[in-house]
Amino acid sequence: MFDPSAPHIIILLVVVLLLFGSTRLPGAAQALGKSMHIFKRSVKGMDDDQDKQDENGPKTVVQPTPRELTSPQPSQQAQIDALQRQLNELQRQGQSAAGDTQQASGQAAAGQPDNR
Repeated sequence: MFDPSAPHIIILLVVVLLLFGSTRLPGAAQALGKSMHIFKRSVKGMDDDQDKQDENGPKTVVQPTPRELTSPQPSQQAQIDALQRQLNELQRQGQSAAGDTQQASGQAAAGQPDNR
């Protein structure tokens, strides 16, 4: 299919040099090297995780402690209540806007002018 020989590689390098320029080429190479290093490390980490999981058998499920299941703190509850009020207000505004749109389309269909 594509056999990369020396002339092909030289032409490719010249095109890359023209595209990126001599000032940006070292930065691009450095970024590419870092990306490859991160990719290799993550792939190796996935392999290590699979090996450990195979050695340890099935994973156990950790049950939360009763302290984690308690109700939210008062400050958190106040934030939850405020967000709930905002949500209800937005829903009411959306319903009223939808009702206005339906009313206007109903009047237009009946040939009545819009008296806003």
